[in-house]
Amino acid sequence: MHESWKPSASIKNLIKRSKIINNIRLFFLENKILEVETPSLSKSTITDINLTPFETNYFSPGNNLNKLKLWLITSPEYHMKRLLSASSGPIYQICRSFRNKEYGQRHNPEFTILEWYQISCSMNKFIDKIDLFFQKILKFEKSEKISYQEVFVKYLNIDPFSTNITELYKISKKFNLAHLTCSEKNLNTVMEILFTLLIEPFLGEKRPIFVYHFPAEQASLASLNKKNNHIAERFEIFFKGIELGNGFYELTDYLENKKRLINENKKRYEMNLPIREIDSNFLNAINYGLPSCSGVAIGLDRLIMIALNKKSIDEVISFAFDRC
Repeated sequence: MHESWKPSASIKNLIKRSKIINNIRLFFLENKILEVETPSLSKSTITDINLTPFETNYFSPGNNLNKLKLWLITSPEYHMKRLLSASSGPIYQICRSFRNKEYGQRHNPEFTILEWYQISCSMNKFIDKIDLFFQKILKFEKSEKISYQEVFVKYLNIDPFSTNITELYKISKKFNLAHLTCSEKNLNTVMEILFTLLIEPFLGEKRPIFVYHFPAEQASLASLNKKNNHIAERFEIFFKGIELGNGFYELTDYLENKKRLINENKKRYEMNLPIREIDSNFLNAINYGLPSCSGVAIGLDRLIMIALNKKSIDEVISFAFDRC
């Protein structure tokens, strides 16, 4: 008898998952951080070259000719920033997000995300708050911190802010990765490949680690550092070689936000990827006034996988993609 009807996670693990999520909600309640819900369907999507969204169509009742293209969200970021601009104060959300072309031991096309924004909070202060969250909810040890520059010096003996493409090619060759980098001319793309394959697997072996101050070219929607505009107020969280979250001291400048989204579309054009219409509601909210804040998106399935000492997220979600 075929057993694909059964859940991918044991009921025992699902009970533990439920307790962790209940404790997360209690943590935010005690800290007076508002839980919000935002749409899973959106009229606009992201311009990010690294993410592929799912698209669908809405049909008006009784009219199959008049359709509206909609997108499933890759994260609730844009809608939550609209709430922040409307004076919501500090907020969080636990919701489903959707990313096409992502499936494996640590990826599911439909996954649970924890997104959290803290008002008037610098990147460093926010890192400390997330660290306390991990300690309290998941009983993790106190986290470590290391800059992007320091982590490259430690593991590859190079300074990412003064390196050149020739040096990166040499490292690629040394570690048998030349086939992945030889045709790549962009310095930052090669650094991202080396970071993912040669550094990330060794991060946070005993306790979580925050890697902060990524290069400005990898800033996404993070502010640049006021003292050094070559680095961004961006951090990533790793534990047991797994990326758990990505956070920023958020970019609040309207023109700079618009410029970065336009530049991402230029990259899409160069890479023969579809051009995405920029989300005007998001930009209008930023223009109205996004307050000074820091935010983080944490992969909740991965977090629970590590908390329960499991090897795959399939073991902590009810029905993995192959059983949906």
